[in-house]
Amino acid sequence: MDLQVEKIDKISGSIKAPASKSYSHRAFIAAALAEGQSILRDPLYSEDTLATLEACEQLGALFQRFPDKCIVQGTAGYIRTPENVIDVKNSGTSVRVLSSVAAIAPRANYTIFTGDESLRKRPMQDLMDALKNLGVEIHSSQSNGTPPIIVKGGFDGGETDIKGHVSSQFISSILIASPYSKRPVTLNVRGTFVSKPYVNMTLDVMSKFGIEFEYDTTNVPEYSSYYIEPQTYECADYTIEGDYSSASYILAAAAMIPSKITIKNLYKESMQGDKVIVDIIQKMGAKVEIMDSEIHIESDGNLKAFDINLENAPDLLPTVAVLMAQAEGTSKITGVEHARFKETDRVHNCAIELENVGVEVEELRDGIIIKGNPTGGYVDSHMDHRMVMAFYVLGLKIGHITIKDAACYDISFPNFLEVMNKITE
Repeated sequence: MDLQVEKIDKISGSIKAPASKSYSHRAFIAAALAEGQSILRDPLYSEDTLATLEACEQLGALFQRFPDKCIVQGTAGYIRTPENVIDVKNSGTSVRVLSSVAAIAPRANYTIFTGDESLRKRPMQDLMDALKNLGVEIHSSQSNGTPPIIVKGGFDGGETDIKGHVSSQFISSILIASPYSKRPVTLNVRGTFVSKPYVNMTLDVMSKFGIEFEYDTTNVPEYSSYYIEPQTYECADYTIEGDYSSASYILAAAAMIPSKITIKNLYKESMQGDKVIVDIIQKMGAKVEIMDSEIHIESDGNLKAFDINLENAPDLLPTVAVLMAQAEGTSKITGVEHARFKETDRVHNCAIELENVGVEVEELRDGIIIKGNPTGGYVDSHMDHRMVMAFYVLGLKIGHITIKDAACYDISFPNFLEVMNKITE
């Protein structure tokens, strides 16, 4: 589906932010691992999160889906081996986190994960190496460190190291499965720790489901350590908060177009790293009032250039890139080399598509330099949901943008167009 976007004059109204994709993934898995019945309130049912939910069903959990809640009968850690290969489609979070979870199945049984063409290019080698030190037998079927992934049951525990600069999902994966290891697990994170807020979110969900852990930050530079003893996840009544990642498109639109808008279900004390989008639009010129559970924005649509390191919020790269594309002056995004290993190489593809709409861009190893004044044009989404939504917002500002393969926004924000239409009418 190609999507043509035309310029609008203003944004107004009140809207509820969609539920967090990251928290929904983690809550589905924690509830699936818990003993007893959990209630998950306000979950996100998107293509990615449904991939996790359906994979958890294949591993033995029972899910009852309702519009405003999900009731989950957990496995208490007694994971079964699926009858069929688990297809997680395009969800990197699903394949990475659940690869560790599958290892707690009975020894000698095998679980196989696959996905679409994009997912089968996602690097997994660092996770596999770390798991092998914990007694897990895990293989890439093509012996190239990418899915399909074959996991043999058996998670002994012990101590392992993992690099912190590739993907926080590897760290979250081991942490989530560790309570069901046979022995305590010590996970040492070495080097630069990117996207750390996502690991903090993982630990937050684990704690809500009764898991205790220890975290040690020593005086040694670039070193962190986590310690988890064998224990059982407890069922919970858990409400999933709004998603700053998905809300970033609403926030960006409200900043770059004359607006007066309230976004509900965004929490001031949230642990989400993408909460930094609020600081970014403030520094670029929007007026923002942050309440306990909602945000008020007013803007005249005129923003100024800004430099930012997005090391801890790489998913914001497309959103911030289009914000900078129409700001006055030259902006610079750094710290996002790991965004090259997302659904697409987001650094390269953001640079290409910004150039396609008339923006002067210089691609860096870990970011991009952007000089504004977009004119419009044809944008290839590269089948990346975040590219679609970001360039849709830019289209609302300047008009005359057509996005190829736009339907993939379903991956994280199924009612994206409905929400945007509501505030632009």
